[in-house]
Amino acid sequence: MSVEPVNLRWVIDARSPSPARKPPAQATRHARVAAGLAELERWLADQIRLGLGQAGDRECDELAKRLIDAQASGPAAVASRLPAVRAGASWPEALLGEYALLALLAVAYRRREALPAPLAQTVLTRVGFTTSRESVLAAGARVRDRWLVLGVRDEVLDQVTGRHVWLRGCGTSRAAVLLTYTPHGQALAAAPVAGSDMDATLAFYPGAAPLRALVVPSPEAGPVTGPPSPEAGPGDEAEAGVPGAPVGTAPAGFSSPVGLSPVAAGSVDDALAEVAEAVAADPWTDSWPLLLAGVVPERTTLGGLPLHPACVEPWRLIAVSGGEAVTVAVEWTPQGLRPLTVWDDEGRAVVL
Repeated sequence: MSVEPVNLRWVIDARSPSPARKPPAQATRHARVAAGLAELERWLADQIRLGLGQAGDRECDELAKRLIDAQASGPAAVASRLPAVRAGASWPEALLGEYALLALLAVAYRRREALPAPLAQTVLTRVGFTTSRESVLAAGARVRDRWLVLGVRDEVLDQVTGRHVWLRGCGTSRAAVLLTYTPHGQALAAAPVAGSDMDATLAFYPGAAPLRALVVPSPEAGPVTGPPSPEAGPGDEAEAGVPGAPVGTAPAGFSSPVGLSPVAAGSVDDALAEVAEAVAADPWTDSWPLLLAGVVPERTTLGGLPLHPACVEPWRLIAVSGGEAVTVAVEWTPQGLRPLTVWDDEGRAVVL
C-alpha cells in the first residue's frame, strides 16, 4: 500500500495562528484588563450600595494599584484622584460623576466589539492602550492649516510631566493639542510661544473626538518642526512666554506673535456647541481648547461661564481687558474654564 508523502509546509501552516487572530501578548493583556475592569464594576456597585462616603483614601489607593497591575492605567489614574475629588466642594455630585464615567468606561470596554470603530478606539485609549507615533504619522487623519498657538500648560503627574500645547486652525477652526511627556528631573520639551502661529500639517490620533495630534514632517509645510519629542536635550528648550507680559520672539517654524490678530474666534454659544459635540462623541473628554471673542472677564466668570476653581480672581486678565470685551484663549474643563492667553487692544498676546 502506497502512502502519500506528508506536506510539512501544510502542517505548519495549519498550526500557525490566523493573521486575524490577536497576538498572544495582546490577548493576554485584554484578559488582564477585562478582569481588572470587572473588579472595578463590583467595587463601584459596592460604593453605591454602601454609600459614597464609605471608601477611604486607602481603599482608593489599593484600587488604583490593582488597576495598574491589570494594565488599565486610565481607570487607575481616575481612582488615584478620587480622594482629592471627595475633599473638594460639592463632593457628592463630583464623586458620583467620576463613578459614573468609570462605570461607563468599564461597560464600553466589555462591549467594544459592538461599538463604532472610532468610539471603540477611544475606549481603548481611555483604558490605557497606546497608539504608536509611527502609526499616527503613517495613517492618522491629516489637516493642513495655519495653526494659532492658544497657550501652553504643564501638568505634573506621578512619574512624568505632561506639556500641552493648545492649537486652533485659523482656516478650519479645528482644535488640536500637541502633547509630550517628560520624566521628572529631565528638561521639558520645547514649546512655541503663545500667540505665534505655524503653517503645518497635523496628523490626529484616532478616536471619536480627535484632539491630540502630531506635526507631520513635510517639505511642503516649510521649516516647521513644532515641539520636539520627549527625548529633547536641555539645550532644546524654547522660551514659553513670561506671564503678564506680551510674548516675544517665537522659535523656529513659528511666526512672531507681536501684532497678530487672532482669527477663528467664536462666541460663547459657538464654544458651548463645540464642547457639547465633543463630549457627546467622547463622554470622557476632560479638556478642550477654545478661542472666545467678545467676552468680558469678571472675578469668577468669563463671558458668563464659570472659571476653574484654581483660577482665583484673574486680575491680570481683568487688567488687560480694562473692563471691555476681549478675545481670550481658554481650556474648557468640566470644573470651569482655565484662561490661557488674552489679546489686548493692540493685538498683542499676553500669557495668563
